[in-house]
Amino acid sequence: MSFCDEIRAACARIARDAEAVRIDLGALERFAAAEDVAEPTLDPERHHLDGPPEEIARYLLTLDAINFGSGWFPTLAKRTDATGRAVSGYFTVAWNLADHHRAHGAWTNAQLRAMRTDELAAILGQRADHELLSLYAQALRELGRFLGDRDVLAVVADARGSAERLARTLATGMTLFADPGFAKRAQIVPNDLALAGVAGFADLDRLTIFADNLVPHVLRRDGVLVYAPGLAEWIDAGRLLPSGRWEREIRACALHACVLLSRRTGVPERTLDTWLWQRGQAPEYKAHPRHRCRSVYY
Repeated sequence: MSFCDEIRAACARIARDAEAVRIDLGALERFAAAEDVAEPTLDPERHHLDGPPEEIARYLLTLDAINFGSGWFPTLAKRTDATGRAVSGYFTVAWNLADHHRAHGAWTNAQLRAMRTDELAAILGQRADHELLSLYAQALRELGRFLGDRDVLAVVADARGSAERLARTLATGMTLFADPGFAKRAQIVPNDLALAGVAGFADLDRLTIFADNLVPHVLRRDGVLVYAPGLAEWIDAGRLLPSGRWEREIRACALHACVLLSRRTGVPERTLDTWLWQRGQAPEYKAHPRHRCRSVYY
Protein backbone atom coordinates (compact mmCIF):
# COMPACT_ATOMS: atom_id res chain seq x y z
CA MET A 1 0.00 0.00 0.00
CA SER A 2 1.36 3.43 -0.93
CA PHE A 3 2.05 6.19 1.59
CA CYS A 4 -1.09 8.14 0.71
CA ASP A 5 -3.25 5.01 0.51
CA GLU A 6 -2.14 4.17 4.04
CA ILE A 7 -3.48 7.59 5.09
CA ARG A 8 -6.75 7.01 3.21
CA ALA A 9 -7.22 3.59 4.79
CA ALA A 10 -6.53 4.89 8.30
CA CYS A 11 -8.99 7.77 7.87
CA ALA A 12 -11.63 5.45 6.41
CA ARG A 13 -11.38 3.31 9.55
CA ILE A 14 -11.71 6.35 11.80
CA ALA A 15 -14.70 7.61 9.77
CA ARG A 16 -16.37 4.19 9.97
CA ASP A 17 -16.04 4.04 13.76
CA ALA A 18 -16.50 7.75 14.50
CA GLU A 19 -18.83 8.62 17.37
CA ALA A 20 -18.96 12.42 17.15
CA VAL A 21 -18.69 13.09 13.40
CA ARG A 22 -20.52 11.54 10.46
CA ILE A 23 -20.59 12.10 6.72
CA ASP A 24 -24.02 12.92 5.26
CA LEU A 25 -23.87 10.98 1.99
CA GLY A 26 -26.96 12.72 0.64
CA ALA A 27 -25.41 16.13 1.18
CA LEU A 28 -22.19 14.82 -0.35
CA GLU A 29 -24.06 13.79 -3.51
CA ARG A 30 -25.74 17.20 -3.79
CA PHE A 31 -22.40 18.90 -3.19
CA ALA A 32 -20.72 16.82 -5.91
CA ALA A 33 -23.43 17.59 -8.43
CA ALA A 34 -23.69 21.33 -7.80
CA GLU A 35 -20.13 22.60 -7.63
CA ASP A 36 -17.65 23.72 -10.29
CA VAL A 37 -14.18 23.23 -8.85
CA ALA A 38 -11.55 25.79 -9.84
CA GLU A 39 -7.94 24.77 -10.43
CA PRO A 40 -5.61 25.51 -7.49
CA THR A 41 -3.16 28.41 -7.64
CA LEU A 42 -0.72 30.22 -5.36
CA ASP A 43 -1.17 33.94 -4.69
CA PRO A 44 1.77 35.71 -6.42
CA GLU A 45 1.57 38.72 -4.09
CA ARG A 46 1.38 36.83 -0.82
CA HIS A 47 3.84 34.11 -1.87
CA HIS A 48 7.37 34.57 -3.18
CA LEU A 49 7.15 33.12 -6.69
CA ASP A 50 9.66 35.26 -8.61
CA GLY A 51 13.30 34.23 -8.70
CA PRO A 52 15.50 31.22 -9.43
CA PRO A 53 13.83 27.80 -8.88
CA GLU A 54 16.02 26.96 -5.86
CA GLU A 55 15.10 30.25 -4.17
CA ILE A 56 11.36 29.73 -4.75
CA ALA A 57 11.58 26.10 -3.61
CA ARG A 58 13.47 27.15 -0.47
CA TYR A 59 10.82 29.79 0.31
CA LEU A 60 8.01 27.27 -0.08
CA LEU A 61 9.68 24.58 2.02
CA THR A 62 10.46 27.17 4.69
CA LEU A 63 6.85 28.37 4.63
CA ASP A 64 5.47 24.85 4.83
CA ALA A 65 7.80 24.09 7.74
CA ILE A 66 5.88 26.73 9.73
CA ASN A 67 2.50 26.24 8.06
CA PHE A 68 0.79 25.35 11.33
CA GLY A 69 -0.66 27.03 14.38
CA SER A 70 -4.30 27.59 13.40
CA GLY A 71 -5.20 27.10 17.05
CA TRP A 72 -3.14 30.20 17.86
CA PHE A 73 -4.15 32.29 14.82
CA PRO A 74 -6.81 34.34 16.63
CA THR A 75 -4.00 35.65 18.88
CA LEU A 76 -1.67 36.72 16.04
CA ALA A 77 -1.28 40.30 14.83
CA LYS A 78 -2.84 40.09 11.37
CA ARG A 79 -1.50 41.83 8.30
CA THR A 80 -3.96 43.96 6.31
CA ASP A 81 -4.43 44.13 2.54
CA ALA A 82 -4.80 47.22 0.35
CA THR A 83 -8.43 47.66 1.45
CA GLY A 84 -7.48 47.62 5.14
CA ARG A 85 -9.01 44.18 5.66
CA ALA A 86 -7.10 41.76 7.86
CA VAL A 87 -5.88 38.65 6.06
CA SER A 88 -5.83 35.17 7.59
CA GLY A 89 -3.18 33.86 9.94
CA TYR A 90 -1.74 31.75 7.13
CA PHE A 91 -1.48 34.65 4.70
CA THR A 92 -0.04 36.89 7.42
CA VAL A 93 2.83 34.44 7.82
CA ALA A 94 3.21 33.63 4.11
CA TRP A 95 3.16 37.29 3.01
CA ASN A 96 5.58 38.58 5.64
CA LEU A 97 7.94 35.70 4.91
CA ALA A 98 7.65 36.40 1.17
CA ASP A 99 8.53 40.06 1.68
CA HIS A 100 11.58 39.09 3.72
CA HIS A 101 12.76 36.66 1.04
CA ARG A 102 12.24 39.26 -1.68
CA ALA A 103 14.26 41.85 0.24
CA HIS A 104 17.01 39.69 1.74
CA GLY A 105 17.00 36.35 -0.07
CA ALA A 106 16.33 32.92 1.37
CA TRP A 107 17.92 31.71 4.59
CA THR A 108 20.85 29.36 4.22
CA ASN A 109 20.79 25.99 5.96
CA ALA A 110 23.17 27.35 8.59
CA GLN A 111 20.90 30.37 9.19
CA LEU A 112 17.93 28.05 9.59
CA ARG A 113 19.81 25.97 12.15
CA ALA A 114 20.62 29.14 14.11
CA MET A 115 17.14 30.68 13.92
CA ARG A 116 16.17 32.72 17.00
CA THR A 117 12.61 33.36 18.09
CA ASP A 118 13.09 37.13 18.39
CA GLU A 119 14.58 37.36 14.89
CA LEU A 120 11.70 35.39 13.37
CA ALA A 121 9.06 37.30 15.33
CA ALA A 122 10.33 40.60 13.94
CA ILE A 123 10.14 39.27 10.38
CA LEU A 124 6.62 37.92 10.85
CA GLY A 125 5.38 41.01 12.70
CA GLN A 126 4.63 39.20 15.96
CA ARG A 127 5.55 39.41 19.65
CA ALA A 128 8.77 37.62 20.50
CA ASP A 129 7.16 36.09 23.60
CA HIS A 130 4.34 34.47 21.62
CA GLU A 131 4.34 30.70 22.13
CA LEU A 132 3.76 29.98 18.44
CA LEU A 133 6.86 31.92 17.39
CA SER A 134 9.09 29.74 19.54
CA LEU A 135 7.57 26.68 17.86
CA TYR A 136 8.15 28.24 14.44
CA ALA A 137 11.80 28.87 15.29
CA GLN A 138 12.12 25.28 16.48
CA ALA A 139 10.61 24.04 13.20
CA LEU A 140 13.06 26.09 11.14
CA ARG A 141 16.04 24.86 13.14
CA GLU A 142 14.83 21.30 12.56
CA LEU A 143 14.51 22.03 8.83
CA GLY A 144 18.08 23.32 8.73
CA ARG A 145 19.33 20.13 10.41
CA PHE A 146 17.29 17.99 8.00
CA LEU A 147 18.75 19.75 4.96
CA GLY A 148 22.32 19.47 6.25
CA ASP A 149 24.45 20.72 3.35
CA ARG A 150 21.86 19.95 0.63
CA ASP A 151 19.94 22.33 -1.60
CA VAL A 152 16.17 22.04 -1.45
CA LEU A 153 15.96 20.97 -5.09
CA ALA A 154 18.49 18.21 -4.37
CA VAL A 155 16.08 16.83 -1.76
CA VAL A 156 13.28 17.08 -4.32
CA ALA A 157 15.42 15.29 -6.92
CA ASP A 158 16.00 12.43 -4.47
CA ALA A 159 12.24 11.74 -4.65
CA ARG A 160 12.70 10.82 -8.34
CA GLY A 161 9.53 12.53 -9.53
CA SER A 162 7.27 11.09 -6.83
CA ALA A 163 5.18 13.41 -4.65
CA GLU A 164 4.39 10.50 -2.33
CA ARG A 165 8.07 9.67 -1.92
CA LEU A 166 8.92 13.28 -1.09
CA ALA A 167 6.04 13.49 1.39
CA ARG A 168 7.17 10.30 3.12
CA THR A 169 10.75 11.61 3.31
CA LEU A 170 9.61 14.81 5.00
CA ALA A 171 7.16 13.05 7.34
CA THR A 172 9.77 10.58 8.52
CA GLY A 173 12.70 13.00 8.52
CA MET A 174 11.36 15.76 10.76
CA THR A 175 9.36 15.47 13.97
CA LEU A 176 7.23 18.54 13.34
CA PHE A 177 6.33 17.26 9.85
CA ALA A 178 5.31 13.81 11.09
CA ASP A 179 1.54 14.34 11.71
CA PRO A 180 0.73 10.62 12.16
CA GLY A 181 -2.18 9.43 10.03
CA PHE A 182 -2.49 12.65 7.99
CA ALA A 183 0.95 14.03 6.96
CA LYS A 184 -0.72 17.34 6.14
CA ARG A 185 2.33 19.56 5.68
CA ALA A 186 4.52 16.81 4.25
CA GLN A 187 2.00 16.38 1.43
CA ILE A 188 1.44 20.08 0.82
CA VAL A 189 5.13 20.60 0.01
CA PRO A 190 5.12 18.75 -3.35
CA ASN A 191 1.78 20.33 -4.18
CA ASP A 192 3.14 23.84 -3.56
CA LEU A 193 6.34 23.12 -5.50
CA ALA A 194 4.29 21.91 -8.46
CA LEU A 195 1.92 24.90 -8.34
CA ALA A 196 4.96 27.21 -8.33
CA GLY A 197 6.36 25.43 -11.38
CA VAL A 198 9.68 24.53 -9.78
CA ALA A 199 9.18 20.75 -9.59
CA GLY A 200 7.18 18.09 -11.36
CA PHE A 201 5.73 14.87 -9.97
CA ALA A 202 4.18 12.02 -11.95
CA ASP A 203 1.94 11.01 -9.05
CA LEU A 204 0.85 14.45 -7.82
CA ASP A 205 -2.83 13.56 -7.97
CA ARG A 206 -2.21 10.64 -5.60
CA LEU A 207 -1.99 13.10 -2.71
CA THR A 208 -4.87 13.32 -0.22
CA ILE A 209 -6.35 16.56 1.05
CA PHE A 210 -4.17 18.50 3.48
CA ALA A 211 -6.25 17.86 6.58
CA ASP A 212 -6.56 20.99 8.71
CA ASN A 213 -9.35 22.84 10.49
CA LEU A 214 -10.74 24.93 7.62
CA VAL A 215 -11.70 22.23 5.11
CA PRO A 216 -13.80 20.33 7.69
CA HIS A 217 -15.39 23.64 8.71
CA VAL A 218 -16.46 24.31 5.10
CA LEU A 219 -17.78 20.76 4.77
CA ARG A 220 -19.71 21.17 8.01
CA ARG A 221 -21.23 24.51 6.97
CA ASP A 222 -22.28 22.92 3.68
CA GLY A 223 -23.90 19.97 5.45
CA VAL A 224 -21.46 17.25 4.41
CA LEU A 225 -20.06 16.75 7.92
CA VAL A 226 -22.45 16.51 10.85
CA TYR A 227 -21.20 16.83 14.43
CA ALA A 228 -22.76 15.27 17.51
CA PRO A 229 -24.42 17.83 19.82
CA GLY A 230 -21.62 17.84 22.40
CA LEU A 231 -18.92 18.45 19.81
CA ALA A 232 -21.00 21.01 17.91
CA GLU A 233 -21.70 22.98 21.09
CA TRP A 234 -18.01 22.91 22.07
CA ILE A 235 -16.86 24.29 18.72
CA ASP A 236 -19.70 26.79 18.36
CA ALA A 237 -18.75 28.21 21.77
CA GLY A 238 -15.26 28.93 20.44
CA ARG A 239 -13.55 26.65 22.95
CA LEU A 240 -10.13 25.18 22.19
CA LEU A 241 -10.40 21.53 21.22
CA PRO A 242 -7.79 19.30 22.85
CA SER A 243 -5.88 16.80 20.73
CA GLY A 244 -7.61 13.44 20.84
CA ARG A 245 -10.55 11.48 19.49
CA TRP A 246 -12.84 14.37 18.52
CA GLU A 247 -10.09 16.24 16.73
CA ARG A 248 -8.91 13.14 14.83
CA GLU A 249 -12.49 12.26 13.86
CA ILE A 250 -13.01 15.73 12.38
CA ARG A 251 -9.87 15.60 10.25
CA ALA A 252 -10.31 11.94 9.25
CA CYS A 253 -13.95 12.37 8.24
CA ALA A 254 -13.06 15.45 6.19
CA LEU A 255 -10.32 13.53 4.43
CA HIS A 256 -12.53 10.50 3.80
CA ALA A 257 -15.40 12.70 2.58
CA CYS A 258 -13.02 14.22 0.03
CA VAL A 259 -11.94 10.73 -1.08
CA LEU A 260 -15.61 9.95 -1.75
CA LEU A 261 -16.16 13.33 -3.40
CA SER A 262 -13.13 12.80 -5.63
CA ARG A 263 -14.46 9.44 -6.76
CA ARG A 264 -17.82 10.98 -7.65
CA THR A 265 -16.43 14.01 -9.48
CA GLY A 266 -13.11 12.83 -10.87
CA VAL A 267 -11.47 15.90 -9.29
CA PRO A 268 -8.19 15.07 -7.50
CA GLU A 269 -8.33 15.34 -3.72
CA ARG A 270 -5.50 17.90 -3.64
CA THR A 271 -7.51 20.11 -6.01
CA LEU A 272 -10.63 19.73 -3.87
CA ASP A 273 -8.59 20.74 -0.84
CA THR A 274 -7.34 24.02 -2.32
CA TRP A 275 -10.79 24.86 -3.67
CA LEU A 276 -12.48 24.15 -0.31
CA TRP A 277 -9.78 26.11 1.55
CA GLN A 278 -10.27 29.10 -0.72
CA ARG A 279 -14.05 28.77 -0.35
CA GLY A 280 -13.52 29.01 3.40
CA GLN A 281 -12.08 32.51 3.03
CA ALA A 282 -15.57 33.85 2.26
CA PRO A 283 -17.30 35.91 5.00
CA GLU A 284 -20.20 33.47 5.35
CA TYR A 285 -17.75 30.78 6.50
CA LYS A 286 -15.57 33.06 8.60
CA ALA A 287 -18.68 34.23 10.47
CA HIS A 288 -18.92 30.88 12.29
CA PRO A 289 -16.37 29.28 14.65
CA ARG A 290 -14.32 26.39 13.36
CA HIS A 291 -12.51 23.90 15.54
CA ARG A 292 -9.30 25.26 17.04
CA CYS A 293 -6.64 22.88 18.31
CA ARG A 294 -3.17 24.03 19.31
CA SER A 295 -1.22 21.58 17.20
CA VAL A 296 2.18 21.70 15.46
CA TYR A 297 0.69 19.81 12.52
CA TYR A 298 -1.85 22.31 11.10
